[in-house]
Amino acid sequence: MTRILLSIAVILGVLAASAVGCAELDGEGELEGTLEGTLKLNLTDAPIDANNVTGVYITINEIQYHRDGQWETFEEFEGPQTYDLLELSGGNFVLLGEFTLPAGHYTQIRFMLDIAEMDMGPPANPGCYIEFDGGESTEPLFVPSGGETGYKAIGQFTVPENGEVEVTADFDVRKAVVKAHFLYILKPTIRLVVNDQAGSIVGSITNNSTYTDIVVFAYEEGTWNASEADDPVGEESRFPNAVTSGKMDDGGDYVLAFLAAGTYDLVVGGYEGSDFGEVLGFIFGVEVESGPVPTVQDIDTDDLE
Repeated sequence: MTRILLSIAVILGVLAASAVGCAELDGEGELEGTLEGTLKLNLTDAPIDANNVTGVYITINEIQYHRDGQWETFEEFEGPQTYDLLELSGGNFVLLGEFTLPAGHYTQIRFMLDIAEMDMGPPANPGCYIEFDGGESTEPLFVPSGGETGYKAIGQFTVPENGEVEVTADFDVRKAVVKAHFLYILKPTIRLVVNDQAGSIVGSITNNSTYTDIVVFAYEEGTWNASEADDPVGEESRFPNAVTSGKMDDGGDYVLAFLAAGTYDLVVGGYEGSDFGEVLGFIFGVEVESGPVPTVQDIDTDDLE
């Protein structure tokens, strides 16, 4: 009987250890937080205004996550990998990888890019560059300084124990690429969106204006300021506080993708190619719910507030 009880105790011990996974005991006999889960990480982008820009290429050498006050590397990401951000607009995205992480709460990751600093001179083979007119010309992208610190993506997500969370990083090249004198600089503000907590706004645009192109900007409710339509100063962009934007396609449709659930005000801008004309009007209080079913909001430029 003793041997039977001992065998049962051993089996139960093995099962308990399996349930704990990678967790270990600290000096006081408490479990340390080393249980693991999976982060499925995607990359997307909002469209750029300029019509003559046909590609914005970035090369990612490494991706890191921030935990316990320090940066750690996603060992499963095999860099360098090059992506054309303009192919990732309109709700399109690319899977960067599925990464095993310690279970817990995270607030930022960062991308280490193959990008030259401004004082290094034009690179012979730039890893990050902008393409014009279908490849007829290209210009390297530069970082003002401190390229070794990478580009931070801000947003909150939780990696569940023995589970998976899917997160999308929105690069928003419209705000990220700015021209300073004769150089193109990359200054992205990347937001992280948990996919199952996000929704989208879609619709058709009836363009009765004199402008050839229509761009729709989504703002968190009540955050729009008329000064955002002014000509950008220095290295800033127009409509800097827009969460994302969507450009009218050849079929007259637009998409505002990967929006956190909430209420948004839409600002509709008229463009002639890449040249901004004016704000044509607004649609206030558009509700977005998380899930695969989008909020449909058609736009007629004659009916805007």
